[in-house]
Amino acid sequence: MTAIRRFRGDDWAELWALIEPVFRAGETYSYPTDISEEQARAVWIEQPVATFVAVDAGTGELLGTYFLKPNQPGLGNHVCNCGYIVATKARGRGVASALCEHSQSEAIAHGFRAMQYNLVVETNTGAVRLWQRLGFEIVGQLPGAFRHPVEGEVDAFVMYKRLTG
Repeated sequence: MTAIRRFRGDDWAELWALIEPVFRAGETYSYPTDISEEQARAVWIEQPVATFVAVDAGTGELLGTYFLKPNQPGLGNHVCNCGYIVATKARGRGVASALCEHSQSEAIAHGFRAMQYNLVVETNTGAVRLWQRLGFEIVGQLPGAFRHPVEGEVDAFVMYKRLTG
């Protein structure tokens, strides 16, 4: 069973171990593959409004994470943005779905009216299918917007969902 809770400072070492391989692989996030631990902590923990972790309710082991932040400042700050990462060994167990559903509830609680994903890499087909299943629409396609380390320049999608609360 998975529980989702707010990130705590003592989670960082385990969280960094979970997100670092994803950043290093360079297949789904546009962060530099040589991002430092300090830079990663800033973008995942310090800059967002909130960061959450999914934990195995039995062992307490981190299974995934997401952050929640405004997508734009000022007059666009009613639309939020999230980033999600699920541990390799936890994939296919519903963790990403649980994180996304939790993030929508949290977004509404924080006053956001919509959620936008700015750069969903087209080769990340599992994520594209999941986001669509959870009500997100592809509202834009950005030709060659992502430099995939294996596939070269690939398209990325802008995905959007209006939230109700």
